[in-house]
Amino acid sequence: MKMLRFRSPSIRSLDQEVLCTIRLLDDSEISCSIQRDTKGQFLLDHVCNHYNLLERDYFGIRYVDPEKQRVTITHNTDTCSTAQQPYTMCFRVKFYPSEPMKIKEELTRYLLYLQLKRDIYHGRLLCPFAEAAYLGACIVQAELGDYDPEEHPSDYIRDFKLFPKQSLKLERKIIEIHKNELRGQCAAYAELNMLQRAHSLETYGVDPHPCKDFTGSTAFLGFTATGFVVFQGNKRIHLLKWNDVSKLKFEGKTFYVIGIQKEKKLVLTFHTSTPAACKHLWKCGVENQAFYKCAKSSQIKTVCSSNIFFKGSRFRYSVSSSHMSTYIQLGVCSCDLPTLISQQSLCISLLLEPC
Repeated sequence: MKMLRFRSPSIRSLDQEVLCTIRLLDDSEISCSIQRDTKGQFLLDHVCNHYNLLERDYFGIRYVDPEKQRVTITHNTDTCSTAQQPYTMCFRVKFYPSEPMKIKEELTRYLLYLQLKRDIYHGRLLCPFAEAAYLGACIVQAELGDYDPEEHPSDYIRDFKLFPKQSLKLERKIIEIHKNELRGQCAAYAELNMLQRAHSLETYGVDPHPCKDFTGSTAFLGFTATGFVVFQGNKRIHLLKWNDVSKLKFEGKTFYVIGIQKEKKLVLTFHTSTPAACKHLWKCGVENQAFYKCAKSSQIKTVCSSNIFFKGSRFRYSVSSSHMSTYIQLGVCSCDLPTLISQQSLCISLLLEPC
């Protein structure tokens, strides 16, 4: 296993270096030695260089904290101060492309395909029976090629763990589609078909955050390229498009989404299990809104009134392109959000600026 050693500008002794393992989307692992002040950006760069990945905007590094909360490491966060030993991180898709068919690099599409396979298997990408069968058949076609009766016995689908609950009926339907509809498709084309079908589903790109609504009922919140979504069970009960979201706010364990719906002000209130989970939910919302609306960053308003943060801090969004340069002061709490990389020739840098 290839080992890389990252050093900050200051000279550190070897006894301050620790081993970090990064789990990739295909469950393989790479390792590197990091210093205690190594930033999250180093880890992301390390993985992207490993892949020779050019379209890096969509990806991130995350880990699971002791409370089972998935936490994404920001670009300027000290890795060792954030996670706990042993340092095991995961390379994952952070921002799902709104139009995956327009991704330029085949490698980027393949990594998104791997992420969606994981989402299907872990039950995050919910789909009706017909869609599940088609997605499963695309995966089988991409990995096995055309159906061959001499190579594939009647139960060959059982070797694929595609869904959390994989019934015999579903397996038979997958075989039928694999045999008849997908013949002749190369792996890349089958993966592309899978992306096209998956991206039309309501839970595409949703990383569900469990919480309680104002009635005490369990709900799952998520952020997509379209906007803010709320699910109860398998049913989506709210979709507030980013254009209609005017403010994201949290206070203690309470998370607020303030927006406009049918020309009336709308305030949605949710309660998380801990203040840390609420802060994480808020940060995810801010990052997603900024990423998917970077061309209109002047519309992004975020507020945190929790007293655990410095009041009166500012984020400064520096928006620059070949046509404009705009600086916007937004009142938000003093949290550590990542620099957002360019999207469609637009660059947004996020700088923390105290009053």
